Amino acid sequence: SSRPPAPQAAFAHLALAFSCDMFTLRQRVEVEKRARDVAEENIQEELGQCRAALERLGLSCAAPDGRDTLERLQRNLAVLAAAIERATSAAEKLGAVHQEARMSRAAEVMVQHVENLKRHHVREHAELEDMKRLIQQNSRNRQLAETQDDAEPRLRPHPLLRNFQQVSARRRVSIAVVPKQLLVRARVEG
Repeated sequence: SSRPPAPQAAFAHLALAFSCDMFTLRQRVEVEKRARDVAEENIQEELGQCRAALERLGLSCAAPDGRDTLERLQRNLAVLAAAIERATSAAEKLGAVHQEARMSRAAEVMVQHVENLKRHHVREHAELEDMKRLIQQNSRNRQLAETQDDAEPRLRPHPLLRNFQQVSARRRVSIAVVPKQLLVRARVEG
């Protein structure tokens, strides 16, 4: 048995993967949403604790330099919170882009497989048409030969022609293609 062509094997693999993915997709989406929500809640909890600590520190800090430092820390904390939001959004977009890339590759493999199937179909169709043409030509040649045999007196067939006819008769399907030179020689020698 021969190995299937690479696109066909890849197509079969992708079809199986898609079936498996569709079976578990809803569950995986729910799991990932929960994980994301928990991570965001943890980050917000940590940020809240930092804000609360800064407020407590602000109440106990009476020096003007300490207040400036405290305000900078609060601004930094706000910037950090915004950066976390952007990072979360960027991570989701990156995940979507990765999924799009996988889907694009899968679609490319499927298109390639379909193109291979089309080429295979065209090639087989051309071969079928050639065989039809040869069979029709053979049928016409045989009819012509039978007509000529009926019209001409029986000649002793050439040994090669007789041998060819015997081999052809043994076959279930035969395409008798006898070169004209052989037929002419058989008539001349006969």
